[in-house]
Amino acid sequence: MDDDRYGADVLAGDWKRSSRPAPTPTDAVRDLVVEEVRSGFTGAIVRVEAGTVELEDWKGRVRAFPLTGSFLIDDAPVALRVPRAAPPGRARTASGSFAVEDAKARVARQSRIFVEGRHDAELVEKVWGSDLRVEGVVVEYLEGVDHLADVLREFRPGPERRVGVLVDHLVPGSKESRVAEGIARSPLGRHVLVVGHPFVDVWQAVKPARLGVDAWPVVPRSVEWKHGVCEAMGWPHDDQADIARAWQHILSRVRSYADLEPSVLGRVEELIDFVTSG
Repeated sequence: MDDDRYGADVLAGDWKRSSRPAPTPTDAVRDLVVEEVRSGFTGAIVRVEAGTVELEDWKGRVRAFPLTGSFLIDDAPVALRVPRAAPPGRARTASGSFAVEDAKARVARQSRIFVEGRHDAELVEKVWGSDLRVEGVVVEYLEGVDHLADVLREFRPGPERRVGVLVDHLVPGSKESRVAEGIARSPLGRHVLVVGHPFVDVWQAVKPARLGVDAWPVVPRSVEWKHGVCEAMGWPHDDQADIARAWQHILSRVRSYADLEPSVLGRVEELIDFVTSG
């Protein structure tokens, strides 16, 4: 008789492999964060060459693995492959908008966008720089929001001299919210738009996954925030040069708008619309 009342032998064949989902073919593009299964090493792809893939983790360590090895993305298995050439098509800027072919930078408008500090300005330039040059919008940094009112009085906003301001930590009850409310109530407020994001610093505008972590570190109020972040991340943090290097490392992980938090994206787009309208 051919019937087997107990069914097939469950140990027959490769029973370990059969329970695993098949790996998803995935292009090994630069900055894609993956985990190498055998070592547990997690990092962003920085190079693909001669059958190997190099990963850089959040501490800056680089390791090479066979491209045919076992990798995970968000705990799902993937089969890395050499990226295929992109089909021809209309190029997009880092902000996601269509690039304007052969466009020259427009003569700067009188309107301006102000941001709190150098890091904010560099992030805006990296993602929206192409769009701002086409629109003729200059971004300047304030070195803090405390003297925003003085800067605006000197600038003299008007119908053709609109000012958009992006501030950090714009949450109810914060110093920044009080400054924004004061500007809105003043005669200057008619031609000024102050918006902001909820983060302590613009560093947090970058999605933590881009650095290979689940969340930004929680820093006690008694510790200067950037120093606390660097210490928690295991980065040098003895002086301002260390902080600057940490920021450049963070900024290098930003490729496009997709690497930023939505609460920041919407605010910058709102400012661009405000200073270019009319």
